[in-house]
Amino acid sequence: MTDYRDVNRAAWDDRAAAHAASPDYKFQRFTDPDHLSPVVRFDQPLLGDISGLRGVHLQCHIGTDTVSLARLGATMTGLDFSPKSLDEARRLAELAGQDVRFVQSDVYDAVSAVGDGYDVVYTGIGALCWLPDIRRWARTVAALLRPGGRLFIREGHPVLWALDYDRTDGLLVLQEPYFETEKPQIYEDEGSYATTDVAFTHNTTHEWNHGLGEIVTAVLEAGMTLTGLVEHTTVPWEALRGGQMTEVQENEWQLADRPVRLPHTYTLQAAKPS
Repeated sequence: MTDYRDVNRAAWDDRAAAHAASPDYKFQRFTDPDHLSPVVRFDQPLLGDISGLRGVHLQCHIGTDTVSLARLGATMTGLDFSPKSLDEARRLAELAGQDVRFVQSDVYDAVSAVGDGYDVVYTGIGALCWLPDIRRWARTVAALLRPGGRLFIREGHPVLWALDYDRTDGLLVLQEPYFETEKPQIYEDEGSYATTDVAFTHNTTHEWNHGLGEIVTAVLEAGMTLTGLVEHTTVPWEALRGGQMTEVQENEWQLADRPVRLPHTYTLQAAKPS
């Protein structure tokens, strides 16, 4: 069986340069020393002051959030398994004038790749769906953190990931698995979530959903203490097409019709005991 990492890495490598050139990621705005990615700007109230902290951003892709966290005063390391994505991340850091270390590694091998003792492990939108084992992920996070360090993650809600995205009648229908499955969901998609007219070659991905209870349980079983769990009614991309969503602030979308029907994203925080 083809390793899911090889399949997914090929898809991300194929899209890295197109994402960096997309108006959605706004690379040129990072020449402004005060610019932060919309994702990190949304996270700031819950993230709090991270100046002087040592952080690692898992599955950092092309580095917009990693660079933004560095601008908030943290000493940041970004980790991703896609070398093409990291090429763009390093280019962005240079453009932004930020000293950020980027390391290529599978997330499960993060400790051997970047070491441990971090104050903050940060994981952003659209990361967990590429991982087959949420418990192994949580153990990796715990091993990266120093005693007293914390996990911060904002992620697409598993209910959102489970929806039928092909419907055009405006109904919210659960179609995909909500819980983690042994075998991946295999998708074919010639495009990208980012605005681009590039034609891609590698269009197969292997993905997994993880229920909210599974994620919380994994964090607790890894020895961390849950310190926050907030569900949000916005998501930082137009998750449902066909006019079903409206942009309510920069890069934050929600259902146009009765958005309180759907948990769009969540922020989870946890701490490793001192």
